[in-house]
Amino acid sequence: MSRLHRFAAVLFTAAAVALNVGAAHAEPALWKVTHGQTTAYLYGSVHLLKPDAVWDTPKVEAALSKAKELWLEIKDVDDPAAMRPLVAKLGLDSSHPLSSQLEPAYQEKLKKALKSVGYSETALEPMRPWLAALTLNLAPLQRGGYDPEAGVDRLLKAAAKAKGLAIDAFETSEAQLHYLADLPQELQLEMVREALDEFDTAIDELNRLEGAWERGDVKEIDRLMRSDMPPVLYKRLIKQRNVRFAKALIARMQKPGVIFVAVGAGHLAGPDSVQAELAREGYVAVRQ
Repeated sequence: MSRLHRFAAVLFTAAAVALNVGAAHAEPALWKVTHGQTTAYLYGSVHLLKPDAVWDTPKVEAALSKAKELWLEIKDVDDPAAMRPLVAKLGLDSSHPLSSQLEPAYQEKLKKALKSVGYSETALEPMRPWLAALTLNLAPLQRGGYDPEAGVDRLLKAAAKAKGLAIDAFETSEAQLHYLADLPQELQLEMVREALDEFDTAIDELNRLEGAWERGDVKEIDRLMRSDMPPVLYKRLIKQRNVRFAKALIARMQKPGVIFVAVGAGHLAGPDSVQAELAREGYVAVRQ
């Protein structure tokens, strides 16, 4: 599976999916961290959903009912209009057409992929490779029934607004897009090639990862995320961000109250997880 598929699926708010598998047995992972008069619930989320995917289990509902604040990766997860100028700024480069940067074999694969989802042959030409790769990853998933207008983050934010909860975030939309936009050009192009190579099998491959998410199988999430992610990407997209998330969370936990934290499930899996970073500072996360 493409490293960008895995990254997008459970880590990056701009694009991810959730799987419809065995809804009656769904139990996405949830942790509780207590420090003095402060409690934080940590929930590993995904960012696009099929209509009948299960995310709001009784455990999640109970935790959210106690919370006074919701923390997300970014605040404007429900505001695509705010994202458009950022995407244009960081993702478009009309002076270097995408196809001109690809080998002939991949130019043909690009044409075939775009035709299969009803896009014009030139639809991706003005895009920088990172944005083209993200678009190619998402196109077959949306065709398969995944809804870009629905996701755990959006649903949680709507629920928080209805309950009158304060809403905060660890990152800005622009900072998050820079994680991809600032990658070396050749690595961006490699992501395009991988997306094209796996275009027809993207849904099947993602199902394995999303099945692990819905089961709350964090060991499998970590295994899948690490299996072909280059060290430079792992460090930049996961480990360094987890350190920042943990530091911000520890700072917030110096004040009393109950908070609900939802970040991509990839951040809550493995030896470099947010929980592991918290534990290094004496904050113990207990699986619920």
